[in-house]
Amino acid sequence: MNERNELADPGEIKPGLKATVEIVVGTRDTAAHVGSGKIGVLATPILVTLLESAALQAVERFMPAGQQTVGTRLDISHTAATPVGMRVRAHAELTKVEGRKLTFRLHAEDAVETIGGGMHERLIISVDRFDQRMQKKMGVRE
Repeated sequence: MNERNELADPGEIKPGLKATVEIVVGTRDTAAHVGSGKIGVLATPILVTLLESAALQAVERFMPAGQQTVGTRLDISHTAATPVGMRVRAHAELTKVEGRKLTFRLHAEDAVETIGGGMHERLIISVDRFDQRMQKKMGVRE
C-alpha cells in the first residue's frame, strides 16, 4: 500500500475473512439493565454490538494507517434468549467486497443454541476525510 492515504486496495480484503468475539453474559448485558426490556437476559443491543464487533475484527487488521471501516447497514434477528452466566459467541464472515463496501454474514450462539444472525455492511473510509466532515458538521447550528 502506498503512503498517499488512499483507500485500501480491495484485493487485500477478500471474502472468507472471519472473526469471532465472545462474552459471558453479565447483569450489565441484560435487557433490564440497558433499557431494552424488563427481563434479565442478553439484550438485543448487546447482541448487535457483539455481531458488529466480530465483523470489524474480521477486517481491522487489514486496514492501512489512516483508514477504518464504519457500519452502514445491519439486518439481524435475535431468536433465542440467553441467561446471565452463559457464554455467547458472535461470528462474522466477509462474503462480498464491492469497492469500499464490505458485506458480512453474521450468526451468534450460546451454549445451547443459535440465538441470532443476519447481515451487516461496512464501508472503508479515510479517517482524515471523515474527521473533516464531522468538523464541518459540528459547525452547523440548528
